[in-house]
This record gives sequence, C-alpha cells and structure tokens, in this order.
Amino acid sequence: MSEFSQGQLEALQKRTVKVLSIGQSLGGFGLGATLSVGALLAVELSGTAAWSGAAATLSTLGSAAAAIPLANLAFRRGRRVALGFGAFLAILGALGMILATYAQSFPIEIIALLLLGSGSAVSLQARFAAADIPTGKPKGKDLSLVVWATTLGAVIGPNLIAPGESLGLWLGMPHLSGPFLFTIAAQLSSTIVFWFGLKPDPLIVARDIAGLSPTRKNTSMKDAVAVVRAFPLAGYAVLTIALSHMVMVSVMSMTPAHLSAEGHSLAEVGFTISLHIAGMYALAPIFGLLTDKFGAVRIIVIGQAISLASLAVSGFMQSNFYGVLVGLFLLGLGWSASTVAASALLSETLGTGERSKVQGFSDSLMNLSGAFGGAVAGSILTLFTFGGLNAAALIPVVFITLATSYSRRWRG
Repeated sequence: MSEFSQGQLEALQKRTVKVLSIGQSLGGFGLGATLSVGALLAVELSGTAAWSGAAATLSTLGSAAAAIPLANLAFRRGRRVALGFGAFLAILGALGMILATYAQSFPIEIIALLLLGSGSAVSLQARFAAADIPTGKPKGKDLSLVVWATTLGAVIGPNLIAPGESLGLWLGMPHLSGPFLFTIAAQLSSTIVFWFGLKPDPLIVARDIAGLSPTRKNTSMKDAVAVVRAFPLAGYAVLTIALSHMVMVSVMSMTPAHLSAEGHSLAEVGFTISLHIAGMYALAPIFGLLTDKFGAVRIIVIGQAISLASLAVSGFMQSNFYGVLVGLFLLGLGWSASTVAASALLSETLGTGERSKVQGFSDSLMNLSGAFGGAVAGSILTLFTFGGLNAAALIPVVFITLATSYSRRWRG
C-alpha cells in the first residue's frame, strides 16, 4: 500500500522529471565529444585509419552490455544507484582514455571505450525513469522531456573538443587527452544530481506501491523475451525502438563519408549532422504531447511516415546537398517520434515488475541494432551508393509498418 497520496505522487513525478532532465543535460556535455576524439585517437594509437570507426562501435557495444545489468541494479537498489554506477563506469572509461594517451596503448583505449558506453546506457535508462511513478496519467510528455534534455549536451558537447584540448595541453597532458577531463567533470556532476535529487527514488516508490520485493536473481534476456511473448504489444514497442534506431544509425553514420566524397566541406558536413541531431532531440516534447493525446501507435505510424519521406528525399536527391540536408533532418525527426512513442508504449503496457525486466533488454537490443546497421552500412554504400543505402533502410520501416497492423489485435 502506498504511503503517498495522488497529489504527492504527482508532485514527486514533476520533481523526478526535473532532476532527470538536469542530470541528462550535464552528462551529455562530456559524452558529446567522446566519439569524435575517440575516433581520432583510435587512428593515432592503432596506426591505421581502418580503426576510425572503433570508437562508435565499441562504445555502442559497451552500452548494450551495460543495459541489462544496470536495469537489474535499478530494480534492486533504485534508479539513483544504477544511474550513479553507470556514470562511475563512464568516468573510469574517460580515465582509461587518458591513460591510453600516456601509454600510447590501443588495447587500453578499447577497454576504455567499452566502459564509456555505460554513459550512453545511463542516458537511455534515464528516459524510462521518467515513467516509473504510477500517477495514473500518460507519461509520453515526461519521458520526452528527458529525451529533449539530451539536446544541450549533444549539440554543445562536440564544440568542447578544442577548449578541452587546450586545457589538457596547458596542464601538460598528451595530445587528445584533454577533452576527457570534461567527460569526467560532466559525468561527476550528473551523478551528484541523480544521487541527491532522486530522493525518494522513483523506482523504489513504484516497486513499493506494486508490493514487489527486490530479488537477488538477475533478469536475463530469456526472462525479458518471456515477458515480451506474454505481452505482444510490449514486443511491438521493443521492435519499433530497435529497428527505428537501426534505420537512423545506418544512414546517419555514412552521411559524412557520402558528403565528403561529393566534395562538400567539413563545415557543410558538420551543419548537416547538427541539424540531424536537432531533429532527433529538439522536438521530442511535441511528440510526447502528441503521444499522450492521440496514442503511441498513431505517433509511431507518423514516425515511420516521416522516416519514409526522409529516405525518399535523401535517396532520390543524393547528389543534392540540400536534399541530403532535409533528408537527414527528417531522419532525426522520424527517429524521435518513433522512439518517444514506443518508449511510452512500453512503459504503459507493462507493470513495474515486468517493465524492469524488459527495459534493459530493449536498450541492449536498440544498441545492438544500431551497431549492426552501422556495420553493414559501409558495405551497402560502397556497393549501391548512398541512394542504395537509403533504399535498403526502407526494409526495417516496412517491417515496423507491417507489425503496426497487428497492434490493435495485441492491445485487445
């Protein structure tokens, strides 16, 4: 039985969303530059450009590996412990990157990048934390506000590379190690906000209301799959999140290479990616409000329609810079609508106990799907051009659309 009244739960929910948003913003500052600097460092330490994509791949795999353990920790000890521990691992990763520059060791960087992936896992888990408290009201808006908070760090973070490098050189640190000082400071600040701000802990409150006791048994992928089979609508949400992420990563990751090959400047490439990131995060609250008003499935359909338009524009106008620019913005917009709506649907479909088993699995599958999409995108681009890559990315969109036709039956 809950010791909180409805009014107290609603007040706690507002405070929780505010704390999560602040923590997300702070944490994003450090991670925004990680992949860019990590890619440069990978080339320098390995001695070959073939490893330039290692930063993104290893960080993604690290995030996928951390997702389920952090979800298990959250259910046992609460969100603030899980989010704090994930940030601690990211700090260890940043320290490892600095150590790699001193030791000039690529193997150390590999381990550090895997640990840094925990920072992304924390970011993903934070959006679900916004839907923990059972207020009885839709959570699309609250969840989307936490996603939106990522915008500040994602946009400003990459611009901290130069100041971080200058700070590092002033302190006598090796080349490319300075920016990771910002990563440490950002993750530490984020941890402090989560640790002291999430009191009472939203997941512990939800767990107590549901009458659930923490268990030492860890949830496995097998447990998560069993829940998804029992709740097909939750499986649909997990599928939508994973495949939408695959579409986004596969096209976005190859856009810089395509634009460079077309003769466009680094400034044009950077502007295109920045606009894409704005599409991913800046309008998330709008999709959250629409999800609460019209239902998650309808917004998922809208998200897939936007993704279809994106792939058509980018594919047919692959040699036109403004066509690719518009296409990439729409790509981010489609990802945002689909991810916000599907995350809200997953949280609304499952009870606290089942939800804790599936959320980590969903985040893990999301990262693995993105890693797969990024891995095969290069080969598709080489064989079939950028237009062919956009055409191939239609396959997951079609798959989600077909699955949507069954969602009404699953809901019933």
